[in-house]
Amino acid sequence: MDIRIELIDEITQIIARARENAIRSVDTARVLMYWNIGKKIFEEELQGKERAGYGEYLIKSLAENLQIQFGSGFSYRELNRYKQFYKMFPIRDAVRPQFSWTHFRILIRIENENKRDFYIAETEKNNWTARQLERQVNSQLFERLLMSNDVKSVLAVAREEKLPSDTKDIIKDPMVLEFLGLKREASYYEKDLEGAIISHLQDFLLELGNGFSFIARQKRIHIDGDDFFIDLVFYNRLLQCFVIFEIIIRKLTHEDIGQLQMYVNYYDRFEKQDFENKTIGILLCADKNDAVVKFTLPENNKTIIASKYQLYLPTEQQLIDEVRKEIEKLDAE
Repeated sequence: MDIRIELIDEITQIIARARENAIRSVDTARVLMYWNIGKKIFEEELQGKERAGYGEYLIKSLAENLQIQFGSGFSYRELNRYKQFYKMFPIRDAVRPQFSWTHFRILIRIENENKRDFYIAETEKNNWTARQLERQVNSQLFERLLMSNDVKSVLAVAREEKLPSDTKDIIKDPMVLEFLGLKREASYYEKDLEGAIISHLQDFLLELGNGFSFIARQKRIHIDGDDFFIDLVFYNRLLQCFVIFEIIIRKLTHEDIGQLQMYVNYYDRFEKQDFENKTIGILLCADKNDAVVKFTLPENNKTIIASKYQLYLPTEQQLIDEVRKEIEKLDAE
């Protein structure tokens, strides 16, 4: 007598869920154990704070004893990390049960409190894996958003205290596309970059940020006998509008801006519903002249954005330099 395939699938799902829950429970218990160890070490250090070098002596002594019984997870380095973990999250309820220890290891490396709060809020809201969190930290997401906004606004959007009301709340410049695996020195066509984005669509959506969903590639539009093809079309449910991309692997020109403006106008007149907001157009380019962009577009422009792409992770110094440029531009205006 044959067993129903559905029954096997149902039992397989029960086993898989039980294993996932068991792993999650073990990791939660481990996180709480490290937090309690850090708390004990910190409190003991406070009692002996008047004795020079007591903190270092304490952790070294603990490591020598604990490693014998429990292994390398209780080395001098790891015990220091547990103490740092407690110091950064001294309130028990701040230790999110949905975060793994790997999440917290990434977070405790971030010394700036605003920056750390931003990544906590974004991880919680988007249910980022530890790998996704690490990628966002390494790509300097917080700093890139600060280039077009202020700390309070960035944190408010991350914590869902306010909905993004402007493209600058969520669109980054530059966009970091290191996950595409394209080399800076290699020659490739726009269709290659577009194809790589489609092949890594999940990673690209993560880079775009909150609320994006993919609609179309090479979207054909017909205008009075002529056919045009829009590279990529997305929709953003937070901004409630279409977001269309044109990909340019060279320096941006005013002709590129004019073409994208035509696409945006078409979408506003023939695709957009009355309840939706105006379409946003993004020129994803290898390089740009901000002055050309500024003078090509009307002064009150909020719908056309030029964003550079990078095929490698930026260094912190590169982001600092870019932020300084933005501040200088604001001061000059």
